[in-house]
Amino acid sequence: MTIIQINLQQVQARMAAACQAAGRDPGTVSLLAVSKTFGPETVQSAWAAGQTAFGENYIQEAVQKITALRQLPDANRAPLQWHCIGPIQSNKTRLVAEHFDWVHTVDRLKIAERLSEQRPAGLAPLQVCIQVNVDGGPTKSGVLPQEALALALQVAALPGLRLRGLMSIPELATDFVAATQVFMRVKTLFDALNGSGLALDTLSMGMSADLEAAIHGGSTMVRVGSAIFGAR
Repeated sequence: MTIIQINLQQVQARMAAACQAAGRDPGTVSLLAVSKTFGPETVQSAWAAGQTAFGENYIQEAVQKITALRQLPDANRAPLQWHCIGPIQSNKTRLVAEHFDWVHTVDRLKIAERLSEQRPAGLAPLQVCIQVNVDGGPTKSGVLPQEALALALQVAALPGLRLRGLMSIPELATDFVAATQVFMRVKTLFDALNGSGLALDTLSMGMSADLEAAIHGGSTMVRVGSAIFGAR
């Protein structure tokens, strides 16, 4: 058994325990393995251990990996799924639209419009989450909570995209209760958007250090890097 396989099992056990403690079905929370800075061979090791969804922050690096691993899946396995979880500059939207399956970091209509325009017609719609700066951290990206509905409605109307939900990266809280409360604020916003006529199903929240609090707060997808792949 490889180190990555052991780490994946440990992360999955943490997720299952957190779901049990929160009274949730473990099947309602998925794992996104954050593979930024690790090479294609490391992604292939995680794929061999059963992981299929991978998150990347650096677009140029990610495209090289996506290209290198394009022929990896076989008929008996689900295809690799690539998620862009880093900031997107206007000059990189075409690469994202052409190579990724998901984008978690839309926080401006201009970026969403470019992704929509540049998504190749032969590909499935790009799955999109709006990034929300839930705690107002000055160094954090994301739309402010009070502006999320207007942006969500605009993004949902764009062709070539499918709005799936919200993503947030709060500042690390001092304790479990405080962290859970912050994540619950995103869940409250998520519910409010659904109450406004949107059909959202994804809350991308939680990383290696705080995935338990995120699951208690309502996350449906945790983004875990170092607990799987080790320190960068």
